[in-house]
Amino acid sequence: MSTHLLERLLAVRRRSVELIAPLEPEDLCLQGMADASPPKWHLGHTTWFFEQFLLGPLLQEGLALDYALAPERWSFLFNSYYEAVGARHPRPQRGLLSRPGIGEVLAWRQRVDRALAQLPPLLEQQPAPHRQASLALLELGLQHEQQHQELLLMDLLDGFSRNPLLPAYSTAEGGPEALWRERLDAPTDLEPGDIRWLTCPGGLVEIGQAGEPFHFDNEGPRHRCWLEPFALADRLVSNGELAAFIADDGYRRPELWMSEGWAVCQQRGWQAPRYWRDHVQEFTLAGLQPRRPEAPVRHLSWFEADAYARWAGARLPSEAEWELAASQGGLPQAHGLLWQWTGSPYRPYPGFQPPEGAVGEYNGKFMTSQFVLRGSCLFTPSGHGRDTYRNFFPPASRWMAAGVRLARDSTAPAAALAATPGDNI
Repeated sequence: MSTHLLERLLAVRRRSVELIAPLEPEDLCLQGMADASPPKWHLGHTTWFFEQFLLGPLLQEGLALDYALAPERWSFLFNSYYEAVGARHPRPQRGLLSRPGIGEVLAWRQRVDRALAQLPPLLEQQPAPHRQASLALLELGLQHEQQHQELLLMDLLDGFSRNPLLPAYSTAEGGPEALWRERLDAPTDLEPGDIRWLTCPGGLVEIGQAGEPFHFDNEGPRHRCWLEPFALADRLVSNGELAAFIADDGYRRPELWMSEGWAVCQQRGWQAPRYWRDHVQEFTLAGLQPRRPEAPVRHLSWFEADAYARWAGARLPSEAEWELAASQGGLPQAHGLLWQWTGSPYRPYPGFQPPEGAVGEYNGKFMTSQFVLRGSCLFTPSGHGRDTYRNFFPPASRWMAAGVRLARDSTAPAAALAATPGDNI
């Protein structure tokens, strides 16, 4: 086990605790909806992951690891969805877990971190295949924790948005909203106003990961697919453009929506993106903020993204189109602002096989009734994003930091956005 891997791992572990520093004790059990989880649960679950899949098995192997397992019932509390591990506390009721207290959870995290720091010399005692498996689990646990850091912030945003006081998580420099403004204001080659179309001839292309570096199992295997000529917008859809969709009764025109999406829109009373509060403001982790018309519109469901694309005379890109364009370095705003909905259902790549054991439940069993998002977002930890990353959510979900990039067949005429002539990707 390299010193670099251990340093990365412990830095990620520290970052999770840093994320709760702005919070009050009452915030730590906040669960605004069934799809979200409280901050304390995220801290406990990511700690349980290392104990369950790495430390516990190493103890069973007889390694001289100075670590005592957490109470057995804690596995019931902090298991997320691993059926092979055993029963678990219902997800919608995680906000009821006032015990164990945050002090106990943080103490558990410290014990696990001390155990992880013991591993470099101990893993050298393992046979080579076992050692490689342990190192793979360490990397998976690190990446898994980074996923939960992102989820922790998005779940907090949902929870705080339900409070009539509209509290702020952080207004400090370096906070999420300050970082959002900084990235929007950074120098760019993007031209204001109408989008430009980036064209690609398509053909037989390869997408997906193969071998190193680290990637989740659903990102592979690398495989070939055929793409017809296409074009992608050179930027994400803006608040101003979404406002034009609203002004044209976009949320009241069933012909723009998929049938299921229209039913959800009516049932939930959608009239605007998730965190818009009036004609000029939106709720953020810095509280209520002025909405910038030129900024990318955020927190849209797949249903809204698809309806907007249809209204604009375009469509959502396939994930293969998105990956090809991003991998060739010609896709502005690909990373660091918003996850971007694609038109691709979340399904396995040809030849996909989940890993053996409980960790095989990580991605594969969710490959139904979801859509793929590509890129990364404001909340994604540094170094965690990849062009091949396949995020996925149900089409009605909109608390995530998700936005819209338009696509069209390259032979299609210019549509409602009056695009200028495109560049080649």
